Amino acid sequence: MVEFVLPKSSRPVEGKVWQKPEGASRLKELRIYRFDPDEASNPRIDTYFVDLDDCGPMVLDAIIWIKNRVDPTLTFRRSCREGICGSCAMNIDGLNTLACTKGMDEIEGAIKLYPLPHLPVVKDLVPDLTDFYAQHAAIEPWLQTVTPEPEKEWLQAPDDRRKLDGLYECILCACCSTSCPSYWWNSERFLGPAALLQAYRWVVDSRDEATSERVGYVDDTFRLYRCHTILNCSNACPKSLLPGTAIAELKNLAIAQTTGE
Repeated sequence: MVEFVLPKSSRPVEGKVWQKPEGASRLKELRIYRFDPDEASNPRIDTYFVDLDDCGPMVLDAIIWIKNRVDPTLTFRRSCREGICGSCAMNIDGLNTLACTKGMDEIEGAIKLYPLPHLPVVKDLVPDLTDFYAQHAAIEPWLQTVTPEPEKEWLQAPDDRRKLDGLYECILCACCSTSCPSYWWNSERFLGPAALLQAYRWVVDSRDEATSERVGYVDDTFRLYRCHTILNCSNACPKSLLPGTAIAELKNLAIAQTTGE
């Protein structure tokens, strides 16, 4: 059996246990991954205690409470706080999800927070998404046409519009791609679930006229076929989308285009 072991310098160590808030009757413990690239030390796990009577119900509320009330050095991303922007994606209690839509009452015991897995860490809970965004750009996520532009808008029948449901809602939070073992080991060549779902979104758009080129681009041993249908992506998606289904459809289209069927 293959055993993967982190280098000693990458193994998190026990960090600081912060003082409990005075007078609090209801507390929630959070164990948070801390890493500062400017420090020559291992990552650490700091322990915090949140006063639930002075804090909102979501995990993101707790993180903001800690930054405002306890430790201003804690670093994380957040924006909309409504499950729309994807900024606060992180690994919460072993599952990639959004901190703004994950309730603290959904987690028994201490809440364990880590950055999205298998990405370089910028600081604390902030992963480096440079390659992830580059892969999204590579599938050219915009309408491509050769027909002269209409005076007003590109028309689309209701049935064709419904084909985009379950695709356009992707918020590029990276929860799916960073839950995929194939992406962990081949992220420099495998496009990953998020980019492939976005690719399929444009392939099935009736207004787009670059279908053949789009399918031809993803039809590659690594870009597309590193997907082994593990379906971690669909389990991790906080928007309940199905990247695995989109990838399967892309494979069918690629085969059909290659064989001329």
